[in-house]
Amino acid sequence: MSTPESLEDLYTDELKDLWSANDQMARALKKITPKASDATLKEMLTKSQEGIAKHTDVVKELIAAQGEKVSKEHCKGMEGLVEEATKHVLEEGPKKGPLLDVQIIAQYQRMTHYGIAGFGTAAAFAKALGLKDDNKKLREATKEIYGGDEYMTKLAETSVNLKAEAEVEAK
Repeated sequence: MSTPESLEDLYTDELKDLWSANDQMARALKKITPKASDATLKEMLTKSQEGIAKHTDVVKELIAAQGEKVSKEHCKGMEGLVEEATKHVLEEGPKKGPLLDVQIIAQYQRMTHYGIAGFGTAAAFAKALGLKDDNKKLREATKEIYGGDEYMTKLAETSVNLKAEAEVEAK
């Protein structure tokens, strides 16, 4: 990435970063999803992967519309979040059951919050640049990502966390 010299440059850099972030999160979720024991959690993780693919297509479309080479810029922020998720879910975390499900949700939400910030930032750049259609698409993606995050919070608070606590108390 060259040094950005305009808001347009920052906007396309953000889009390219989002593409990379999405790809990294999607790859991580493919490894994590089979580890979930809660059926609803597993279903939500699968739907999330479909959403990530949809949002990646939007990002690619917006990059192309800027007359830029449709490529991604490696996202070091998501790289760190994926490393943490891998460590806590696949390597050092609980091996199975409700406690692992709690950890999966925690790591999923960390990655998702990064996506909310990135898509929200790109939407703000698009708005400032007068790119109304881009702004609308990016705001819709942000809203969908936020909805998935809210769903995971509800799932954790009403089911998964309670199962994990009951499992610990039973020991």
